[in-house]
Amino acid sequence: QLQLVESGGGLVQPGGSLRLSCAASGNTMDYYAIAWFRQAPGKEREGVSCISRSGGSTNYADSVKGRFTISRDNAKNTVYLQMNSLKPEDTAVYYCAAAFLRPGCTIATMYPPNYWGQGTQVTVSS
Repeated sequence: QLQLVESGGGLVQPGGSLRLSCAASGNTMDYYAIAWFRQAPGKEREGVSCISRSGGSTNYADSVKGRFTISRDNAKNTVYLQMNSLKPEDTAVYYCAAAFLRPGCTIATMYPPNYWGQGTQVTVSS
């Protein structure tokens, strides 16, 4: 059993930055590839980014490439999503998700994950 807790969401102006954190407990995080998903009001949930177990492979949705960076610190059992140049269309609930012993990562192969966090709200508005 793995528990995931997201933090770092909030209200930010367009062009601003936020760093989301995903903290894991109940197991060692290096067993899991990790992904971030998001769901905006009235839209389907979409994959945002993922990172392999070792951190050696990362992938991003086209909509966030060049603006978001995913990273992990397995010693701290934490994955991060650095979000820069935020746009109003980035407004969504952001979810951390984990896939047990899944090799590498792509947005497509991360779904469905084995575990989900509770989500953290990101609102980009002036």
